[in-house]
Amino acid sequence: MSSIDTKCLHAGYEPGNGEPRQVPIWQSTTWKYDTSDDMGKLFDLEASGYFYTRLQNPTNDFVASKLCAMEGGFAGMLTSSGQAANFFAIFNICEAGDHFIASSSIYGGTYNLFGVTMKKMGIECTFVDQSLSYDELSKYFKPNTKCVFGETITNPTVNILDIEKFAKLAHDHGVPLIIDNTFATPVNCRPFEWGCDIVTHSTTKYIDGHASSVGGAIIDSGNFDWMAHADKFPGLTTPDESYHGITYATKFGKGAYITKATAQLMRDFGCIQAPQNAYYIQLGLESLAVRVRRHCENAQKVAEYLASDDRIAWVNYPGLKTDANYELAQKYCPNGTCGVLCFGVKGGRETSIKFMDSLKFATIATHVADCKTLLLHPASHTHRQLTDEQLKEAGIAPDLIRFSVGLEDPDDIINDIKQALDQI
Repeated sequence: MSSIDTKCLHAGYEPGNGEPRQVPIWQSTTWKYDTSDDMGKLFDLEASGYFYTRLQNPTNDFVASKLCAMEGGFAGMLTSSGQAANFFAIFNICEAGDHFIASSSIYGGTYNLFGVTMKKMGIECTFVDQSLSYDELSKYFKPNTKCVFGETITNPTVNILDIEKFAKLAHDHGVPLIIDNTFATPVNCRPFEWGCDIVTHSTTKYIDGHASSVGGAIIDSGNFDWMAHADKFPGLTTPDESYHGITYATKFGKGAYITKATAQLMRDFGCIQAPQNAYYIQLGLESLAVRVRRHCENAQKVAEYLASDDRIAWVNYPGLKTDANYELAQKYCPNGTCGVLCFGVKGGRETSIKFMDSLKFATIATHVADCKTLLLHPASHTHRQLTDEQLKEAGIAPDLIRFSVGLEDPDDIINDIKQALDQI
């Protein structure tokens, strides 16, 4: 299967003769074994199988396998949310006393996780302007830097990460590049093809697509050589006494990163995605390629309209030829970026809020990338916890409206925008 459209439908699960055509839901906490030794081998990581859903579940693994195939990765896992995925992705290779680098333009909740919560755990994050040059960014690395993190398409500013630049930057300093690919999805961008090492997703967004379930995913390319940088990553390259002295990088090779995240972090934190939610994700994945293309087509039309209306102060969408990110979008997402755009209404913050309140079917919601058109005001909502200085660093203007274009008729979306503008 080479086409992403086909992988959306068929990858990850191949039913045998007389088996269910759709991925079954294994709604069970536990599995039965005939002997104590059979189960003991699972606890020693000497055999593959399932014993407790807090760590692994077959439904989840089939869906993770599909995502892995779509991204072109080696191994993957599902988590309870996108936040959990990003936390696991970093914490799997960082511990107290370590440092990592992240783009300052990432989603506000992730910014808070990295800059506040993980700081309390003794892990320091330096936020950087992703538009800086290679040489300028290199100055932020420290001897204890363990990874670099960014988003393919930033939320909510819809800037495109220069993946090749950041991959070279990370690898030249002996660390992996981790990218949140939520907005682009593997339909529009596969970061591994540009040098990224680990991808995360909030499956709650386009992958689910219908606001039905919260979830996350981590996919590892299997390409980063942990043993080549053994001193930096002792959690993977030295014995884990909590698993009888197993050294993940030598025992599991390319599967080391995901095995450790599952056997150690999922065991201890229990951020498993419910099998029922994984089933919803599976349904969403089947139509992902079709939906994403329509989202992009609609967003392009809405962005072009906004750019033509003199009541709009500014609009950011990488599909516009006048956009600062247009060239990067053509390089990394030539078939389209996403259905999210942002803009401001002339008159400033209060006018933008009045515009939002005047819309009829476009819904104010703390969500994005849904089949229905949604919007919010980040400075008041998702990024409310950030200071004015942090908002400035993240590129969040006070009047910025994040507009997630849905699957409705684009003329209806544009007419709703027009009537709301007419009221102000």
